[in-house]
Amino acid sequence: MPPKNGYFPPPISSFFILLPSLLFVTAFGYGSSGPIAAAFGENGFFCAIDAGGDQEIICWDKTNKTSSVPSFDVVPSMASLSGGEGFLCGITANNSQAFCWDSLDFGINLVPKAFRYNSYSQIAAGKTHVCAIKGSYFSSTDDFGFVDCWELHQTLGESNLTVSFVGDHYANNVSFNNIVSGDGFSCGVAKESGLIYCWGPKSGNLGIFNTSSEFEVLASGKSSICGISKMSGEVECWGDSSEFDPPPHGTRFVSLSAGGQHFCGIRDYDHGVECWGRNNNVSSVPKASGFLAIASSDSTTCGVREVDLVLDCWGANKQSLPDYSPPLQLCSPGVCASRSCANGKFAFNASILNEPELTTLCAQNELKICLPCGTNCSEGYFPSSTCSANADRICTPCSLCQNSSCWDVCGVSSESRQQQQLEIKKLVVIIGSSVLSCLLILVACCIFPRIFKVKSEGKRRIQCCFCIGKPVAEADPDPNPLPPLSLTAYVGETQVYRLSELKDATHGFKEFSELGRGSFGFVYKAVLPDGRQVAVKRANAATIIHTNSRDFEAELEILCNVKHTNIVNLIGYCAEMGERLLVYEYMPHGTLHDHLHGDLSPLGWDLRLKIAFQAARGLEYLHNEVTPSIVHRDLKTSNILLDSEWSARIADFRIVSATTDTDVSGDMEDDVYNFGIVLLEILSGRKAYDRDCTPPGIVEWALPLIRKGKAAAIIDRNVALPRNVEPLLKLADLAELSLRENSSERPSMNNLVTLLDQIVKCELILS
Repeated sequence: MPPKNGYFPPPISSFFILLPSLLFVTAFGYGSSGPIAAAFGENGFFCAIDAGGDQEIICWDKTNKTSSVPSFDVVPSMASLSGGEGFLCGITANNSQAFCWDSLDFGINLVPKAFRYNSYSQIAAGKTHVCAIKGSYFSSTDDFGFVDCWELHQTLGESNLTVSFVGDHYANNVSFNNIVSGDGFSCGVAKESGLIYCWGPKSGNLGIFNTSSEFEVLASGKSSICGISKMSGEVECWGDSSEFDPPPHGTRFVSLSAGGQHFCGIRDYDHGVECWGRNNNVSSVPKASGFLAIASSDSTTCGVREVDLVLDCWGANKQSLPDYSPPLQLCSPGVCASRSCANGKFAFNASILNEPELTTLCAQNELKICLPCGTNCSEGYFPSSTCSANADRICTPCSLCQNSSCWDVCGVSSESRQQQQLEIKKLVVIIGSSVLSCLLILVACCIFPRIFKVKSEGKRRIQCCFCIGKPVAEADPDPNPLPPLSLTAYVGETQVYRLSELKDATHGFKEFSELGRGSFGFVYKAVLPDGRQVAVKRANAATIIHTNSRDFEAELEILCNVKHTNIVNLIGYCAEMGERLLVYEYMPHGTLHDHLHGDLSPLGWDLRLKIAFQAARGLEYLHNEVTPSIVHRDLKTSNILLDSEWSARIADFRIVSATTDTDVSGDMEDDVYNFGIVLLEILSGRKAYDRDCTPPGIVEWALPLIRKGKAAAIIDRNVALPRNVEPLLKLADLAELSLRENSSERPSMNNLVTLLDQIVKCELILS
């Protein structure tokens, strides 16, 4: 049985064989095992368990490049990780065995052979030693709970870590729930009593003698240890007080990590992070998002954000940047286990990642990740739902607080509440009056229309002067020679949507609602409550990270002013809960790419020419009629969509600010080049790049033929040729002009519109 004073005295033959390190490190810090961990020192690095479902690991080092870290096909998938001085250890996901490695040679397992084939449920790396709890992380019951320990040290004259076997320690009669390791000591929470016990030559320096509290979570610094009280949820610390000076009082925590002379913890109620210690890096902690897992190195802390499972890192203080910059990848929020989730916890549901092929984050389907529930939200948010067995509470911005259920949380004053209620009443009256007025105006417009006669080549155009909102620019100022196009249309003001509304409209962003995907994220078909069909573009983590709120608002301002019948126009947007969603007009006939190269119906030549002209009109509008000018930068057949009337619409143009007029002009020339490729695809029915063809590039194949006067050879023979192929040959000539190597020789989009207009008119006359 362990001694009553709560620690084990060092044995006569020292348990740890402590050899001096060749590297001088000013600060150390370690932590309990979890889905993310850090190795300390000059050769330090972070690793985390990827959210791909196979529990593979990803790592990044101080150069901020994952490429500098060797390939991880030599390191097995991991169930949990723990960091020491220059090395990391983990429990393998496939067989619960210990595996340790450093950044110099990932292919060598540093675990001594005597312990290499044992099964362990948890592992804790210290400065130069490692301890692990016996048992399998697959098991729903703790079969063992006893501890094995071994040492890793640097051999003089060598840069890589080697292993040396050490004997049993004095804690071999105690079973533990979790353990941590520091510099010359390890500590664990006893399974039966919940008390902390420590062992090792430096364990006496911690001063843990008379504690009678039960603890759930531990984290260890170089010469200190902190734990979360099971009863109060507060942090208690022992050892070198300079490393935890002082811990927060009155705050409940659910997770801890230890860095160089600082500790960080995840708060219970809102999952926000709070840090304390000599470095006082609390000022640099991100405030916008809660975290589900964190780990600390010498001067950097990284965590897995709860809103999207993306990694985020921050430095030791407000003035310094973090030493580590993580890759943009989704990481596991916790450790997979077979145990059922206890009260106050929920089983993480992988469906929130919106990856159809990903049903679980664990390598085995029967395993689950249990995470602590949040009871409140970060400042500026209120909980719009409570935690359930399979989902955490949902936080909603206070700007959307509309009733008494969130007034107290959002700090809405009594005066503001009265004003809000008054505004709601006024809004009801205004809406009612507006609806009635609109109906009267509509009836008046329909019964007593004002008709304007506009002579254009002997024809008369009829247009009702009833207008709501911003008019859409006409696709063609002279529609007579073209197939019938819709007259001037009108749209209402851009609408702000609730996230819950769009989620319902897309059936929870399910796979069967998906229209497409790209580097930006996913596009879903949605049906709004009023019956309108729309397309919802949902940004992925990468897009959100690289687009801050100010940039998003600036892009929205531009998009709201882009209105044209050959552009996929913005209807509304949603910026809630960290999401970025844009609502666009729905294009029922899909993309030009799918009709030319996919399974959709083939297009006749009259429609292909019409689409080429209308696409040019849309692009010319972006270049010349929008202020500031917009350059598409990614024009291709998959970004040309077809509406219900088979009219072409340009989509997915990028709002990128240019520094000079020269930059804009050059980018426009690139748009013209890409439009030339689109013309070749329309003419030939061949993809822009096809590995099955020789040459695979459409430009390298088609341009030589066109320039030799053999343009007829590239015309798509899978579609019946028109009576006169002259318009098609002229289209080939336009493609050749657009694809000139010298960009100054390419026509502008304005010129292309004029030339295409003539080609389309010619085709109509001759058909």
